[in-house]
Amino acid sequence: MTDAIDPEDKKIITLARSARARNGVPEGAAVRDGTGRTYVATTVALDSLRLSALRAAVAMAVASGATLIEAAAVVTEADALPDEDLAAARDLGGSGVPVLLAGPDGALRTTIAAAS
Repeated sequence: MTDAIDPEDKKIITLARSARARNGVPEGAAVRDGTGRTYVATTVALDSLRLSALRAAVAMAVASGATLIEAAAVVTEADALPDEDLAAARDLGGSGVPVLLAGPDGALRTTIAAAS
């Protein structure tokens, strides 16, 4: 990660990276709500339930009473995120919510605006 990244954005990337490594799953994600609280999740791959890390993190935020997210971060080997993931971020953050996409090393690859 470069020093140009906002410290709060570095924090959610670090949280997402740590969760991914701890659980040994393909993705880790973190979202920051409008009050600065963070919600962290990883890929859910059960026989009866499958969620990407970002969708799981957004669901955790909603279940905890968040009505807005300011930013999201996903740590993954993938080069892009599915439209469904961006739609989940947009549902709670609006069309301009930044989704930070970082590699497994925590290096920020790109910032995606979850546009409609």
